[in-house]
Amino acid sequence: MTTRTMPTPIMDRPAMLDDFLTRAALAGTGVAIATGPLGSFVVWRRMAYFGDATAHAAILGVAMALALDLPVALGTTLVALAMAGTVAALAGKGWAMDTTLGVLAHSALAFGLVAVSYLHGVRADLTAWLFGDILAVSRGDLAFIWGGALAVAASLAWRWQALLTATLNEDLAHAAGINPARERLVLTLALALVVAVAIKVVGALLIAALLLIPAAAARTLARTPEGMALGATGVGALATLGGLALSIRQDTPAGPSIVAAAAVIFALLLAVSSLRRR
Repeated sequence: MTTRTMPTPIMDRPAMLDDFLTRAALAGTGVAIATGPLGSFVVWRRMAYFGDATAHAAILGVAMALALDLPVALGTTLVALAMAGTVAALAGKGWAMDTTLGVLAHSALAFGLVAVSYLHGVRADLTAWLFGDILAVSRGDLAFIWGGALAVAASLAWRWQALLTATLNEDLAHAAGINPARERLVLTLALALVVAVAIKVVGALLIAALLLIPAAAARTLARTPEGMALGATGVGALATLGGLALSIRQDTPAGPSIVAAAAVIFALLLAVSSLRRR
């Protein structure tokens, strides 16, 4: 008598689908908790190129981690910290930052891509690091993302008033006994950690977009700095859910879909803001 293997019941498939979709939604929400308030400071301080340089350097961290058989999160964190520290040091010496950041950002990305090309069996996975692979987030990735996001959010909340004062006016910060260089270092370290946290979700090429677009969208309606930070977090979380829905329904890449959803929200809020001014 032969035995027949019973097929997996169809009713189990939605449960499996919900499982990885839930992890993806939680991962995107965790990233939004960090990028919302930090992105607000990026907008206020006009640090967009700073974010690009740090994010692009993450690819070099991926190559280093894979070559040395280290956790990718560790490699991206170390290289992002090194890049952020370098940029902060050059800024403190009065370098022309637009040119310097442009050179560093594109050089780091180029060296990272060249380094990855020397690693066998990695090229096929390169797209995931460039544009993210949120649907492949594991429970371990989720723990790292939320741990890093909460650490960033806590550090920004702790230094919130000092960061705002240093952002508004460095002379005023000095008068209040605040060291602007120290506050700049806090933002630098937070940005490096966000890069390491977000690379799995949207990839190195789109991290800066996730910092900028939700914050810019929230600024159209926010009346206070705190309102803008909370609004940016909400926009980021909503864009994550909308991008994931688009990705599942239309089979589009998840990372770019999330950024596209954020751009649509920005356009809608900008239109609402324009109508309110009339």
